[in-house]
Amino acid sequence: MSSSPNTRIAVLGGGITGVTTAYNLRKRGCQVTLFDRQPYAAMETSFANGGQLSASNAEVWNSWSTVMKGVKWMCSSGAPLLVNPKPSWHKLSWMAEFIRAIPDYEENTITTARLAIEARAHLRAMADAEGIDFDAENRGILHFYKTRKEYEAAASATALLAKGGLHRRAVTPDEIRQIEPALQGDFHGGFYTESDFTGDIHKFTTGLAVACERLGVNLRFAQDVVRTEARSDGVRIVSRCTEPTLDGSDHPLETEEFDKIVVCGGVMSRRLASGLGDRVNVYPVKGYSITVNLDDPADRAAAPWVSLLDDNTKIVTSRLGATRFRVAGTAEFNGYNRDIRSERIAPLVAWCRAHFPGMSTRHAVPWAGLRPMMPNMMPRVMKGRNPRVFYNTGHGHLGWTLSAATADAIGALATQRDND
Repeated sequence: MSSSPNTRIAVLGGGITGVTTAYNLRKRGCQVTLFDRQPYAAMETSFANGGQLSASNAEVWNSWSTVMKGVKWMCSSGAPLLVNPKPSWHKLSWMAEFIRAIPDYEENTITTARLAIEARAHLRAMADAEGIDFDAENRGILHFYKTRKEYEAAASATALLAKGGLHRRAVTPDEIRQIEPALQGDFHGGFYTESDFTGDIHKFTTGLAVACERLGVNLRFAQDVVRTEARSDGVRIVSRCTEPTLDGSDHPLETEEFDKIVVCGGVMSRRLASGLGDRVNVYPVKGYSITVNLDDPADRAAAPWVSLLDDNTKIVTSRLGATRFRVAGTAEFNGYNRDIRSERIAPLVAWCRAHFPGMSTRHAVPWAGLRPMMPNMMPRVMKGRNPRVFYNTGHGHLGWTLSAATADAIGALATQRDND
């Protein structure tokens, strides 16, 4: 099936993946309509993540050491990785596939690093072309380790990342203090990736959504997709406005026809795919963050500028301009629960106080979001069973890092002609 410049394509999802996909398709000449149930772009998983655009964090999680840690931490409410022991078929099938992907750990880590490096150029090009200010800090990312064992394990991962084209250099405790003087603590060593950078995913995504609208993308925010139907002659989407009505009644259903559809629905991709006849086993893995508002000059001086990753606690940080500091981490397997649990936020606050004692956390804003993870940690960029259906989803904790590259890949795939 061929595509023409006037191909009508629906993109489902208004997070970083959906908006970059819509932008790429519009640049390729398609007539694009983007649907999202929220009233604005980037209101769910793309709202307050860790901020890192981190090829240096491309190592996939599929290893027996991760499995053992998950078992050990299962009953600890403040653990970096927490699994609700209540069984469900979705969770059990996902974990079985996670284990089956362990032999692919090295290959998938190398592939992810390559994809992350490619994504940098695409993202910077979009930001430059559209004049998007997203509080980017080009200061690299510093991984630090407190024990020799942790450091040596990271050295093995560094060798794999090098095969993917990423250079990160080993640094001593003295060099760690030189790179980020604000960081307090005793460290065995670390690795520093100068080419990585950080930025505000929400500001970038909303800025790119404005650019999409200016270029002619039809942004259908506050529009929940109720049903999809892929046929041989097109795709039908049935949706309903989510804005409240004065009398509390539901808005009427709306039906629209498209030539093709791209599912970028985050944790809802599994349900959307099922309705289109495909299986995309995305699981919602909850992550938490706090945004520390640096209201006082003393707080701003005590907060770090270089982005950090503490591998032991799985905590990452980003400085978002002069007055905000983002701290994020943890992975929680607890279904579609979106509650912000105080016992999961407390370790982030305690970590800040331990490593930046001069920075007040009295104005820390908590947040939780659901990362859409595939069992092998690899995004699903593919055609569906129906040749009019495509997927760009399942990026997990690397959606901000990988989305610009996968948007380009799905844009090429969705617009290719039969004889290409």
